[in-house]
Amino acid sequence: MMAIVAVSIVPVGTGSTSVSEYVAEAQKVLERHPHLKYRLDPMFTNIEGDLRDIFTAIADMHDALAAKGLRRFSTVVKIDDRRDGGHTMEEKVAAVEEKLRREAARS
Repeated sequence: MMAIVAVSIVPVGTGSTSVSEYVAEAQKVLERHPHLKYRLDPMFTNIEGDLRDIFTAIADMHDALAAKGLRRFSTVVKIDDRRDGGHTMEEKVAAVEEKLRREAARS
């Protein structure tokens, strides 16, 4: 079961508007899940792989942030769970870029 998941974990009550320290900690967790592909974007981290493995990684990210002293965080998860074969993150982006190139060539 291949899925692409966008996840954002935001710490609550840190007294700072910066979250980069916590994002970096969550990224370290993903490095321990080599079977998952991931890409950090400005607002979310996109993760590609088996949906159950992704859920485990997200739980591990929560645990790592709690171990850093966070007591509360808000998490947003958006799932593209395509059961007909699906496409990778790169293929989805490439398909849009190709459409844009074709439109530009016609103009």
